[in-house]
Amino acid sequence: MTAIRKRIRSRQATSGVRLPSIRALTQQLKISKSTVVEAYERLVAEGEVASRPGSGFYIAGHLPPLSIMENSPTLERDVDPVWMTRQSLAADEQLLKPGCGWLPPSWMPEPEIQRALRAHARPGQANLVDYSTPQGLPALRQRLSRKLMDRSIDATPDQIILTESGTHSVDLLCRFFLKPDDVVILDDPCYFNFHALLRAHRVQVVGVPFTPSGPDLKAFEEALIEHKPRLYITNSGLQNPTGATLSPVNAHRVLKLAEQHDLTIIEDDIFADLEHGAAPRLAAFDGFDRVVQIGSFSKTLSASIRCGYIATKSDWVPEITNLKLATSFGAGAFSQQIALHLLKDGAYRRHVNGLREKLAGAMSTTIPKLEGLGLSIWTKPNAGMFLWCELPDQLDAVQVAKNALEDNMMLAPGNAFSANQTANSHLRFNVAQMSDPKIFKTLEKAMKRASKS
Repeated sequence: MTAIRKRIRSRQATSGVRLPSIRALTQQLKISKSTVVEAYERLVAEGEVASRPGSGFYIAGHLPPLSIMENSPTLERDVDPVWMTRQSLAADEQLLKPGCGWLPPSWMPEPEIQRALRAHARPGQANLVDYSTPQGLPALRQRLSRKLMDRSIDATPDQIILTESGTHSVDLLCRFFLKPDDVVILDDPCYFNFHALLRAHRVQVVGVPFTPSGPDLKAFEEALIEHKPRLYITNSGLQNPTGATLSPVNAHRVLKLAEQHDLTIIEDDIFADLEHGAAPRLAAFDGFDRVVQIGSFSKTLSASIRCGYIATKSDWVPEITNLKLATSFGAGAFSQQIALHLLKDGAYRRHVNGLREKLAGAMSTTIPKLEGLGLSIWTKPNAGMFLWCELPDQLDAVQVAKNALEDNMMLAPGNAFSANQTANSHLRFNVAQMSDPKIFKTLEKAMKRASKS
């Protein structure tokens, strides 16, 4: 009953779909026929399954509400990814958050944002109450077109759609490209919210091992042949959680395989402005033939200014825009105006230049401290905020995270990022959130407790 309920509630099977026969389930689960009959009869009585005499058992027409976490990989509830996000956002200032995925508020350009708000509120400067245009503010799309050109990505303003965030962009593209039971390839490890979002879209996820230069090409090709995926979602630059950067050779081979297997790629470039120099981008090599690029200001400017973008080939713009209108009507005209103001007056450029210097300093001081505790750095990133580390002696990252949580510190255990659950001894650290010396003392204590358990 539990196994069948899980399939129904995770939308792995939908209403009207025929369930396995009594004989098939008896053989599959190695249980008696009478047990299977009783389980089906109970599910029929509860209304989750319908019986059709002479035909079999089918999923009933009314499905229960979707539960994202019911179809999650097996992971301690205390530290599953959705729980980590909720706790980090709801926590008080006393919680130490070396595992969170954003910059400290003190690093953000609050005075510049305040000036932009005052300028925006002057009479006659802008409309404070109306919707945005369907694709978003034309002047901001023009600015984004120029920024993309600096990374050798040729996207006209008409190829850019403004959204409310990077997550909103991925959600729209999943609605556009996917149907239930399609297959999506993700890097393993990758940003944990990709997993939650794809579960909500009722698709199958296949993890491909990620290396310091990009996806493992042999495993990537094998996954394409075996699973025939519809999409591949990745970070090319400053990958989350590893901080690695795609190499030109790897990028070229990925695009060749995508062409051979009719694969579309969503390139999440949310951390691009944290780089010291432009790394290879799939969208630059591809010219938007098979690659769609997304980005956002949430990580670099303000989490409260919800403004992202999709850059894609012209043929796809009308339908993606229609989906945006159908699901959010108009995306954040107010946030778009603030982002534009900060881009125009140079405040954003000065801010990200300062961020790069701060992050470089934090990276250089954090790495030796973690290595001093016995952790191994998977790769030393060229820039950005993330370090992907392996605990010594194959310590269980979940147990270390649970121990740290008891001392008011939030860590990010590796399997939250891994579709294949192969990162049991890994943790992701955010160097921007590690200035407090208590973090390393608390981590050491949590590790010692885990080694004794």
